[in-house]
Amino acid sequence: MKKPFLAIAALSLAGCATIIGSTTQPVTIKTEPEGAQISVSNRAGEKIHSGSTPVTVTLNRGAGYFKAETYTVRIAKEGYEPREVVLEGHVNGWYFGNIIFGGVILGMLIVDPLSGAMFTLSPDKVDEALQKTGVTGSKDDGSLTVVLIENVPEEVLRTARRVN
Repeated sequence: MKKPFLAIAALSLAGCATIIGSTTQPVTIKTEPEGAQISVSNRAGEKIHSGSTPVTVTLNRGAGYFKAETYTVRIAKEGYEPREVVLEGHVNGWYFGNIIFGGVILGMLIVDPLSGAMFTLSPDKVDEALQKTGVTGSKDDGSLTVVLIENVPEEVLRTARRVN
């Protein structure tokens, strides 16, 4: 009789996102080519991690009461253009499980906001193709390189023309 009561009491005192998720999140950082130097800084500008790619870094999801953490990943490799990627915290769907499971007061207003488990960092992985310094993007070998628009440097975007 005591065990079911204790289990129910423990679950009701915790937030849904805290039970299902975690207060931290692993983020994998890869580059092509490998061996780029990276530094990860939080919203306060504090350096959280530095190293070389590939690497998996475990980051806190929250930065305080009802405050998602934001990280800046700086990537540098000699002979290549430096890159910067921002990881932002967004509300996790499990946070709203507090409504369904009765944790509105403790879970929604205290436990999950304090622990940071109510947030998920996005993107959850960084995979950057580094561009060589001074490369204009044209090749004489007849090949075509396809990249996402967010990976195109500003100076190249200014001279780009829409094809369709």
